Amino acid sequence: MSLRDRLNEASESVAVREVPAGAAVSRAGKDAIKRNLHYLLIEEMGTELATTVDEDVVRRSIERKLQELLGKESTPLSAADRREIATDVMDNILGYGPIQSLLEDPEVTEVMVNNPFTVYIERRGRIHLTERRFIDEAHLLRIIDKIVAQVGRRIDEASPMVDARLPDGSRVNAVIHPLAINGPMLTVRKFSREPYTINDLIDFGTLDERLASFIDAAVRGKLNILISGGTGTGKTTLLNVVSAFVPDDERIVTIEDAAELRLGQSHVLRLEARPPNIEGKGQVTIRDLVRNSLRMRPDRIVVGEVRGAEALDMLQAMNTGHEGSLSTVHANSPRDSLSRLETMVLMSGFDLPVRAVREQVSSALNMVIQLARLRDGSRRVVQVTEVEGMEGDKIVMQDIFYFDYSMGTDESGTARGRLKSTGLRPKFMERLRDFGIQVPAEVFAFEPPARR
Repeated sequence: MSLRDRLNEASESVAVREVPAGAAVSRAGKDAIKRNLHYLLIEEMGTELATTVDEDVVRRSIERKLQELLGKESTPLSAADRREIATDVMDNILGYGPIQSLLEDPEVTEVMVNNPFTVYIERRGRIHLTERRFIDEAHLLRIIDKIVAQVGRRIDEASPMVDARLPDGSRVNAVIHPLAINGPMLTVRKFSREPYTINDLIDFGTLDERLASFIDAAVRGKLNILISGGTGTGKTTLLNVVSAFVPDDERIVTIEDAAELRLGQSHVLRLEARPPNIEGKGQVTIRDLVRNSLRMRPDRIVVGEVRGAEALDMLQAMNTGHEGSLSTVHANSPRDSLSRLETMVLMSGFDLPVRAVREQVSSALNMVIQLARLRDGSRRVVQVTEVEGMEGDKIVMQDIFYFDYSMGTDESGTARGRLKSTGLRPKFMERLRDFGIQVPAEVFAFEPPARR
C-alpha cells in the first residue's frame, strides 16, 4: 500500500469525509487533513525541498502544490478552514510548525513544548496551556533538528541535549530520547524583535528613571558590574540594555554560550562558544574565549553568563586594566552571587586559598544588580549593592537601593512595592567624579520602608 493510500485510509478512519455539506469540520477532521497534506507534500516535494536554496521559490512551489491537493480534497471546507489548513501546513514545512504563530506573538515571552501534544506558553509572567499540537514525535524532532542545524549544532542520542538560538536571538533548549522520557522537549525563551531600551524597562516597572540614570553613570564610569538573578528574571535583557550605555567610541567584545546580545554600537566583536563535534573534538569554551579576548585589545568585555571556570579569567581581566566589564550570574542575592563566583573560581583547577579568591572578587567587582521575578509575574530590580572591599576574611557589601516588599499588593495581586534608596552614598562616587560624571545627591535621598 502506498503512502497516499495509507493516508486516505487514515483520513476515512476519523470520518472526515462524512461531514455533511455546510456543516463545520471537526477539529479532529482538520488535524487529519493537515497531517495528510503535510506528509504528501514531503513525499512529493522531498527532493525539491532539500535542494532548492531560494526560500521564496520553495514557498511558491509549496503554495501551488498545496492548492492543488486542497482542490482534490472531497471534505466540504469553508474558506476560513482552507486558509487555516494552508497556513498550518506552510508553517509545518517552512516554519516551526504549531509554535510558529506563538513565536510571532509579541505578548508570548516563552514557549514550552513538554511533548508533541502538550505546549505551554508564558504571557505577562503567567503560564498557560495552549491547544497547539505537533503531528507526532517525528514532527517535533524535525522542527528541533531544523532549529539546531541553523546554528551549526547537533542533537542525537549521543548528544541528547542542546542549547541553540533562533535567527532573532531567542534562546532555545532541547532535550530528546533517551533523556526525555515523555517525548522530545523544547523550550524557547523569546527575544523581542526590536531590542528593549531602558525606556521599555522603565515602562515595564523593572526599574525607575532614577536608577536608570545611576546605572548609566556607572557604566560610563567604567565600573565592573555583575547582574544577578534566578532563571527567567530578565538578566540577559537587562545586560543588553545596560550595555547600550557603553560609549560608541569603545571597542566591545561580547562572549556568549549562544549569541543573544544585540548591541547597537559600531565597534562590537561577537564571540560564541562551540560544543565538541561528533568525535568529541573541537570544543571552544567560554573560558577559551575570555582568554582570547584579552589579546583583542578590548575596551570592554561583556560575558553573557559566568557559569564555570571562566570566572577566574574574567576576574583577572577586571583586575588587570579591563575596567567596565559586564556579566550575569545565577544567584538569589548579591552576596550569593559572590559566593557563586568563589565556587566557580575554585572549579578552575587551581588550588587557591579562599581568602585570595575573595580578594580577587572584592577588588574586581564594584556593583551587583539583583533581579527577581515577583509573584505577580513582573520582573524587577530588587537590590543594587556596592562591593566595598575586604574586612578580615569577609567581603563587605553595602546596599544602595532596595525593593520595598512591605508595601504589599493591590486587589489584583500586583506588587505595590518600588525601589527605594538606603540613603548611603557608594564609595565609588569619587571615581565617577574623576571621570567627570556627576550624579545628583537627591538620587541617594533616604526613603524609609512602608509601615504595614
